[in-house]
Amino acid sequence: MDGPLRQGTVVGWNLAFSAGACAVSAATVSPHFAASIAVGAVLELANFRALWASCERTLLAGRSAGGLAAGALGLRLALLAVAVAFALRSGIDAVGLLIGLSGMVPAVLIAGWLAGPPIVPDAPALAPDDPAWDLWDPWLARERAPRREDDDERQEEAR
Repeated sequence: MDGPLRQGTVVGWNLAFSAGACAVSAATVSPHFAASIAVGAVLELANFRALWASCERTLLAGRSAGGLAAGALGLRLALLAVAVAFALRSGIDAVGLLIGLSGMVPAVLIAGWLAGPPIVPDAPALAPDDPAWDLWDPWLARERAPRREDDDERQEEAR
């Protein structure tokens, strides 16, 4: 699919996972459990769409919208908590609700993976034993500061 990640793609994968989970649970567990998954999926979809819209507004506004984005995040999570509490008080199965709320994670991962760049098997790469690998810090995603000799001596003294 190689291209930008689209909201419709993520929602489509989520719909597929949620519909499959509802169908399997209705056939194997109970219709009440399937309804609980469906309620969780609807809450999750509303939450995801609000998050997507908030991210788009924040990215378009730039750094000036940081405080507004934090407030929107808090409000969105508070509304989700109220909706989940209401659903649980209404007799929705907690495990089914949790399964329904969790379906977005694999949908985002798969849609993101499919939207990623293509894998090019013959792309140039460093040899596995190349010393340049030691210059890169994978945790910080940047080059490491060059090591000094006196750092090694201090580490040995500390032992």
